[in-house]
Amino acid sequence: MSDTVTEVLSIDPRTGESRGQVAVEATAADVDTAVRAAFATRAALGDRRKRAELLRTAAAFLEKDGEEIIAAADAETALGRVRITGELARSCYQLRAFADVVEVGGYLDAIIDHADPAAQPAPRPDLRRVKVPLGVVAVFAASNFPLAFSVPGGDTASALAAGCPVVVKAHPDHPQTSVLCARSLRAAAAEVGLPEDVLAVVHGFDAGPALVRHPLTAAVGFTGSVRGGRALFDIASARPRPIPFHGELGSLNPVVVTARAAATRAAEIGAGLAASYTQGLGQFCVKPGLVLLPAGEDGDAVAQAAVAAQVPSGPLLDPRMREAFLAGARERAALPGVEELLAAGEADTAGAPLSVRPGVLSVPAAALAAGELHRGLLDECFGPVTVLVRYSSEAELGAVLGTLEGNLTATVHLAADERGEAAAALVARLTELAGRVVVDGWPTGVTVAPAMHHGGPYPASTSTSTSVGTTAIERWLRPVCYQNTPRELLPAELRDGNPLGVPRTVDGVYEEAKATG
Repeated sequence: MSDTVTEVLSIDPRTGESRGQVAVEATAADVDTAVRAAFATRAALGDRRKRAELLRTAAAFLEKDGEEIIAAADAETALGRVRITGELARSCYQLRAFADVVEVGGYLDAIIDHADPAAQPAPRPDLRRVKVPLGVVAVFAASNFPLAFSVPGGDTASALAAGCPVVVKAHPDHPQTSVLCARSLRAAAAEVGLPEDVLAVVHGFDAGPALVRHPLTAAVGFTGSVRGGRALFDIASARPRPIPFHGELGSLNPVVVTARAAATRAAEIGAGLAASYTQGLGQFCVKPGLVLLPAGEDGDAVAQAAVAAQVPSGPLLDPRMREAFLAGARERAALPGVEELLAAGEADTAGAPLSVRPGVLSVPAAALAAGELHRGLLDECFGPVTVLVRYSSEAELGAVLGTLEGNLTATVHLAADERGEAAAALVARLTELAGRVVVDGWPTGVTVAPAMHHGGPYPASTSTSTSVGTTAIERWLRPVCYQNTPRELLPAELRDGNPLGVPRTVDGVYEEAKATG
């Protein structure tokens, strides 16, 4: 890393103009200072009740500073105040949800097996198991979610909930938003009596690899591209002491429309597709990018409804993304057999140099399944474009599904009475491809709930964990077993009498949270 001071500018994607300097890029010394300061706060984060108080206070402080944060995020992303307001509400909900999880303590998965001299096949010593925090977590902010997947987002909330201090690598698309959110979270830490350095933010491209390489970094949470994520994943794996890398990379999010669904719900499905693939200008990780649609008149009706819908033009997040989108759309449209039903391209919007218009492409399934020529259609194109793959038989449908890699989501649209063995087999087939299977709906919109799983087979993610929902806390913990350990030396969660009242499994019997002494 260079020690030269480089300004970090806030850019308005609607105009392409600078909004001024908001930070400087971190030097190697800056990254080292941030990680070491965070590392020093681990003991202070050991109090579960204090952590819960931090998370709730952080939500309150973000809401108090909400108007300034929303204005900055909208100015830096052009996502709109309505979208950003909802994202702030989601971020605060996540923080409070993790506070509840921390207070209950079930995430610790505490297990006690008392000593049993008569156990078979050999006498059993006293064994007690609980999960402990990993240490400093490096969080990489996402471009397309300046709040919910950035400084105050799910990675940060779940890591703090686990007892792990956090150093966030801010995304260059929303640096002012990152600074403001960090200010709110650090102020919340001070308010509850914790060191502000439980959370820090660094800026600059070189800061990312330096964070992953730092010997005191214990784990990484990443949301971004396959190329960038894979490069960091490889760094994490090549360290002298490899560390967990929980990366959300790329996803095509295939959709299957059955022949009977197309025959009975063409207009509904087409309109739903148009709304989903253009939501947020196609800058969602769960955008439906590949739609397997039956050939023939019924499939044509779905396609026509999708093309006829009023779809928005608007600016993408930054020039690099815009150029990649335009180049990707052109390359895909130029492939043999590909038809442009709606041409993606530059939008004629005065004063908005980053604006694009959405597109819909169509290709026969036989061409896609035949070989490498059309391989590019199976790679995510970030932005408002989707590909309709027209299949003429179940064999063609199966052949295309067989070419797909891992995804965050997979969706199927069925007719109202398709609930038999064939439908079940199709759902089972899609389960092999994705971490979330959607039936008769659309994948855009990821509900924050305990049962949610936001991840999937590689390259959708680099682990089997989720980055959304309360089980995301599991990424930042590791189990430790204490054998024949005196009561005074045990973590309080494992002592007889359950002084902290956490849920536990004792000698094979689950016990609800209840303090008994």
